Amino acid sequence: MNAALDGFTVSPAAKAMRDAFLRWQCSVRKIAMRENAGRPDDAIIPDLTLAGQHEPMGQILTVLCKAPDYSVTPELMHMFRKTNDPAQRREQALTYFSANYYQKPKEFSDTLTATFPPGSPGAARIRQAQRCTLSFRAYSMRYELDCRVWRLGRQNPLFEATWWHNLLFNPNLHPETEVLGFEPNWSNSTSGTV
Repeated sequence: MNAALDGFTVSPAAKAMRDAFLRWQCSVRKIAMRENAGRPDDAIIPDLTLAGQHEPMGQILTVLCKAPDYSVTPELMHMFRKTNDPAQRREQALTYFSANYYQKPKEFSDTLTATFPPGSPGAARIRQAQRCTLSFRAYSMRYELDCRVWRLGRQNPLFEATWWHNLLFNPNLHPETEVLGFEPNWSNSTSGTV
């Protein structure tokens, strides 16, 4: 029996891949926070290939946001606002994200997000293509996610979560930063080991 999942109808196998991807992403992001001082690696920075193309146009730094029902955006806002010291903000964010944040994969949206500077030609190309493949290869795992792409409005909960998450690590984030959402079609995506 197929079930509706984030706008797509998926098979049990596709749902299982989605769940496995979210578990993997939570695990690798925990590693980045605990062991690499928050520095992202290839498990978080996939290659992006536009629909109809064969070569990646580059890599993007993705954010994995909590689903709106589990949002912690108010906590992220509080962390940012309680000090003007960027080093203290970063340290508090690392502590927060290293603790229990990534413990429950089912609390996360499978729509990944990424920020782009205002007027980014790359973001414009991605939006125009409307679809892309995100290719993750790290820690012996491979995921090829067929994604629908759209620009998130400022009131979108995933925009807000992405904005405040990134602001904790980058106090110079431009106020007109663009956030794109990448929603996987799990039935058209693949996974495996490398």
